Amino acid sequence: MPQHKAQWKSVRRSEKQRERNRQARARVRTSLRKLDEAEPQEKPELLRQASSVLDVAVRKGVLKKTTADRRKSRLARAVNRAAGQGKSAG
Repeated sequence: MPQHKAQWKSVRRSEKQRERNRQARARVRTSLRKLDEAEPQEKPELLRQASSVLDVAVRKGVLKKTTADRRKSRLARAVNRAAGQGKSAG
């Protein structure tokens, strides 16, 4: 608990920021889950949406830019790998 009256403002701000960050992380996880569970034909469009969600999380300060870039790169590789396997199998 804050020892000074002015610290209560910091407590209020940090609670709001924590909730905002939690919602942003949930949006990221949801978009990645949708991409993971999607059919191969839908994956390129969902990859674009997931990349956009990751970029928004970077702008909001929830994720670092390098973290988002690494995740986008790995997602793109996985989508491209899945697309390649789908073509050779069909």
